[in-house]
Amino acid sequence: MTEAITAVVVEDEPEARLNLQEYLGEVDWIRVVAEARDGREALEVVERLRPDLLFLDVQLPELDGLAVLQRLTHVPEVIFTTAYDQHAVAAFELGAVDYLVKPFGRERFLATLERARRRLAPGESGPHSVERVRSALAPPLERLFARKGDRIVPVPAREVSHLEACGDYARVHAASGKYLLHVSLAELEERLDPNRFVRVHRSHLVNLEAIAHMEPFDERRLALVLRDGSRVVASRTASERLRRLVR
Repeated sequence: MTEAITAVVVEDEPEARLNLQEYLGEVDWIRVVAEARDGREALEVVERLRPDLLFLDVQLPELDGLAVLQRLTHVPEVIFTTAYDQHAVAAFELGAVDYLVKPFGRERFLATLERARRRLAPGESGPHSVERVRSALAPPLERLFARKGDRIVPVPAREVSHLEACGDYARVHAASGKYLLHVSLAELEERLDPNRFVRVHRSHLVNLEAIAHMEPFDERRLALVLRDGSRVVASRTASERLRRLVR
């Protein structure tokens, strides 16, 4: 970039604000144009100055960071800072948004900053982080956003055949490929359309529209054969629910 990226820092904690000032002082391609210490001041400053990049704390006086995000009309790229809020972090992960968990160090900060710089480079396109998080906050989820290298890939929910638990992650099986989200299967179950996605096993959510047919696996359980060729064995309880659906 030939011109400096303009940034606004929104942080109510003095120590965290000093850390950000120190780290940003070492970066010559960012120009901090303002700071704000609460949500209402953040709204006013961002709408007036229209920065390229916003460092936004989640827990703020007046309005929290997510409420600020919902009300903005200007859509900068956003890096959230949080002392860890499960609801917020799930939204960040589902929106493939960069965030920093406080306290964070210089190395973690610079790595996050570099990703934001690439997204702000001329020629880059796609929905801003503000739009991605707004989408993740509005249930039911119509689309997921997955990281694939340095790219962010939108994955329409209707194209997802099933999701499986992989420890603290969830693997998404979709028409466009497989993606790993750092979100639990339980969190995804809460956010996806319950009329479309059904928990058939403690480690599997299945899109009912992706089922080609069902067949007996044993006396109590059903095997679901999906249109993509995958095969998922439902639990006994889920098998009984599925049998009732087709009666």
